[in-house]
Amino acid sequence: MVPFNIQDVISDPEAAQAVKEAALLAHTQAVELAKASVSGMAKMGAGLGAGLAAVGAGMGIGRIGASAAEGIARQPEAAKDISGGSLILAAFIEGVALFGVVVTLLIAIG
Repeated sequence: MVPFNIQDVISDPEAAQAVKEAALLAHTQAVELAKASVSGMAKMGAGLGAGLAAVGAGMGIGRIGASAAEGIARQPEAAKDISGGSLILAAFIEGVALFGVVVTLLIAIG
C-alpha cells in the first residue's frame, strides 16, 4: 500500500485534519486495548502456572512418600537410608515448585 497525503483525497483542510485526529485516536485506543488484553492473559497464565507448579510438587512429594513407605515396609532395616533419601528428594521438589511459583508471580507483576 502506497502512503498518501490525506489532503489529496479530502480537499477541505479542516476535514482532513479531523480525519487525521480521528485516525490517531483510534490507533491509540487500539494499542491501549491490546496492552490491557495481553496483561490480562499474562496474569491468567501466571495464575495457571503457579497452580500447576503447586499441584505437580504435591503429586511428586506424595509419590516419594508412598514409595518410601512401601520400601520401608519391604525392607525395614533400610528405613534410615530410605527416609533420608526421600527427605532430600522432597526438598529438591519443593525448591523447584517454589522457583516455579516465583517465576509465575514475576510474570504477573511485570
